[in-house]
Amino acid sequence: MNQTYGIAGVTAVVLATVLVGALGLRISRTTSDFYVASRSVPPRLNAFAVSGEYLSAASFLGVAGLVLAQGVDMLWFPIGYTAGFLVLLAFVAAPLRRSGAYTLPDFAEARLESRAVRRIASVLVVGVGWLYLLPQLRGAGLTLRLLTGAPSWFGGLVVAAVVTVAVASGGMRSITFVQAFQYWLKLTALLVPAVFLLLAWRADHTPAPSWDERPVFQRSTPVRFDSPLTLTVHEPVRITATGTVDGEALDGGPLTLEAGTHRIGADTTLRFPPGARVPLPDEGGGHAAPSSWANPLSAGREDHGLYATYGLILATFLGTMGLPHVVVRFYTNPDGRAARRTTVVVLGLLGAFYLLIPLYGVLGRLYAPDLLLTGDTDAAVLVLPQRLIGGVGGDLLGALVAGGACAAFLSTVSGLTMSVAGVLAQDVLPTLGIRHLRLATLPAIAVPTAANTVVSDLPVADAVGLAFAVSASSFCPLLLLGIWWRGLTAPGAVAGLLLGGGSALTAVTVTIAGGARSGRLHTLLAWPAVWSVPVGFAAMVLISLATRDRVPASAAATMARLHLPEALAGGALVRDTHPDRAV
Repeated sequence: MNQTYGIAGVTAVVLATVLVGALGLRISRTTSDFYVASRSVPPRLNAFAVSGEYLSAASFLGVAGLVLAQGVDMLWFPIGYTAGFLVLLAFVAAPLRRSGAYTLPDFAEARLESRAVRRIASVLVVGVGWLYLLPQLRGAGLTLRLLTGAPSWFGGLVVAAVVTVAVASGGMRSITFVQAFQYWLKLTALLVPAVFLLLAWRADHTPAPSWDERPVFQRSTPVRFDSPLTLTVHEPVRITATGTVDGEALDGGPLTLEAGTHRIGADTTLRFPPGARVPLPDEGGGHAAPSSWANPLSAGREDHGLYATYGLILATFLGTMGLPHVVVRFYTNPDGRAARRTTVVVLGLLGAFYLLIPLYGVLGRLYAPDLLLTGDTDAAVLVLPQRLIGGVGGDLLGALVAGGACAAFLSTVSGLTMSVAGVLAQDVLPTLGIRHLRLATLPAIAVPTAANTVVSDLPVADAVGLAFAVSASSFCPLLLLGIWWRGLTAPGAVAGLLLGGGSALTAVTVTIAGGARSGRLHTLLAWPAVWSVPVGFAAMVLISLATRDRVPASAAATMARLHLPEALAGGALVRDTHPDRAV
């Protein structure tokens, strides 16, 4: 990718974000403006903003990279991401808006009249938010590293600085317009290059990927290894090498890699001829094993493919409703009906976007299989324009894609920072008051930025899937039971949040830290939703039944407010406090 064009594209997106965020200061004057844009965002605009915020680096970069590396079973990610809004539409959107809450902890306290539930919900909101922020910052680091050669942590630091300015300047009202713009930018950044990529693929006589075999190099391809690596070669291949191979120093001369394992030294470049099979690293061999890439229930995941698929489906289907940055956007609608209309439009917008992602994954397997060797499969979307088109046209399309990637992590990081800062300001820093809410944006973004410098290189979409698992195990039971079951009690909610959400959070923390890398334990911890979601629901139901005398006295009136239209319900469950107070 041409660095000059790419940097120009990213810079344009960053400047636009900062400008709109700064202008938001002029129109964000009250608490309600800052938190929920005075609950006056129309459905269509809100749908654009929800889609812009929801389509993160995991959607723009990560899913295509996973399809490239692991196959069609990774399409469960976009299916789950989209289907989650169906569940939200049917059960949560309108009642949650009628609650009148600012945040999920607001709803929890008002529904159950319990400060303890609020405090636990606050901890989980911050945990999910920080967990979701990590892959966004990693995507930022990957993009800027490809553009400038800067270390990966630098990209996360730049994004953190930009988002802090944008969020602290104008709050929810300003980032609504930023995120709506960024959805259309991301869609354009995928759609326009896709047209030219398909034309280039057609001009190349439409080669098909190796569906049931290891990928092959379509063209002569140099691969640079920045760190030492062990490769397994299944058949002899003639290459040229510069660097160190099996302890022997080479200077661009020919070399035959015989079948077996070979140690590649750091700062080594190997050039593979057209038609050569890709010799994958030992630790990644399972991801591209023969006959697994085209299997929707791949056995490549530690031989527990069906379990992992169910874990992914449960996490993404049920986790969407509890993502703090998604839920807070429904509080900005004027009423419950508008919240439902927003959700319907979001389904169409997400469907249009996700139709393009598999194309990039398949083309990446054809024209960028070397990313399997370097581990940068998340970069497939970024490198394809130059690989297939090249020249000035490839550089311009690459700049457009880079700008779209920048919009992806900026929009999501903005929403997450806003939601986490809101909880920190209300529940962790109460003595500072509403006027100092902007100060909460600093710890909201600083903690995941610091963690990004030491976290393991988990694929972007996989890391997001872990955040979904925690959300599905904690807030999904709380919202569904809190909205639809009068018998939910505060002790039941506490038990469900601690056992369901707490166990899922522990599992994903161990996974990210690399505590269990293989075997059944790894599978259980990496896809915890299969067991943690039932645990959360069961704990809430059983403990609530055992504490029937703790059902809030106002439960019947609360349920009426959640389910009746605003004109009949007599007002929101949670009312704005001092809505005209300046921030």
